[in-house]
Amino acid sequence: MSGHSKWSTIKHKKGAADAKRGAIFTKLIKEITTAARIGGGDTEANPRLRVAVLKARAENMTKENIERAIKRGASAAEGGEMYEEYTYEGYGPSGVAILVETLTDNKNRTTAEVRHIFSRFSGNLGEAGSVGWIFNKKGYISFDKQTVDEDKIMEIALEAGAEDVTEDEGTIEVLTDVSQFEAVKKVFDEHNMKYQEAQIEMIPQTSVKLEGRSAETMLKLMETLEDSDDVQNVHANFDISLKEMERLSQ
Repeated sequence: MSGHSKWSTIKHKKGAADAKRGAIFTKLIKEITTAARIGGGDTEANPRLRVAVLKARAENMTKENIERAIKRGASAAEGGEMYEEYTYEGYGPSGVAILVETLTDNKNRTTAEVRHIFSRFSGNLGEAGSVGWIFNKKGYISFDKQTVDEDKIMEIALEAGAEDVTEDEGTIEVLTDVSQFEAVKKVFDEHNMKYQEAQIEMIPQTSVKLEGRSAETMLKLMETLEDSDDVQNVHANFDISLKEMERLSQ
């Protein structure tokens, strides 16, 4: 179902996430700071901040760094950079729909860089609303089928209020309404069910099957966008087989 989820799994297997730990922390701190600035520093009253902190903890960010980022965002006395949010919509190889979420202190710089990256890899930016309608915001939790009991996952997920449970190339995927995400995740945590990913995702309603050169170009586009300092998240509706992704990532 989620090409981006497969891509995330491949990157973790390659160790790419560890190699880029500093960049990951920088993006997480920007998100925590911005969430606290917009909605306040109380995680109980600020859902966006709560999700950002959960993601930071999943990446083993220290409590001190998390608290410092919250304080910097919530307290005007702390000052610091002011980041603005912009979402770019565009197309990749074979018409793949792409959403790029950014946090930046310089929109002109970010727009130019994102446009340049798209053009390098057979893509182009579109107008606002051109592809956004393809995606729905959902809670997303994935499990390695080889390490968990699929029936148990199904039972826990549906009883906890999940919308759907599917299996795709060895990965069990649980979808929830955004409002139910934390409750469902908490139940899995209480049952000590180890998941691969647990986050809010933009899930595409349709997908574009890619292979060969188009698949290779798409993955290079994804990786280059994700490496940009101003880019927080990239969502796309490509569907590349896990076998093909593993081959291309070697």
